[in-house]
Amino acid sequence: MDLKLPIAIVDELTESVVNSTGTLDLASGEIHNVQYEDYDVKAEGLPAEDEEYEFTSGLLTNGKRDVEFRVEVDVLTGRYSVTPSELLELKGRAAKLFSTK
Repeated sequence: MDLKLPIAIVDELTESVVNSTGTLDLASGEIHNVQYEDYDVKAEGLPAEDEEYEFTSGLLTNGKRDVEFRVEVDVLTGRYSVTPSELLELKGRAAKLFSTK
């Protein structure tokens, strides 16, 4: 299955958040094309490298409804992804999100 969906990404820090968007590959769980909003990753580094970093979440939206899920960040490679177990659960929740009116 080659299904890639646009998602919103939120890196939660102690006193602030860093918003970005990306594309989730539902086959592999990898998140590509991460584009930060009002954040210079080259100058400031990955949000996950910040000492105030707490966690990262993703948001898949369809109209007014959405599904939130946990996102893993590999600070060595800078890659965002979803774990296999989270991805399996997300696929079921996404199917309901897009099939229910």
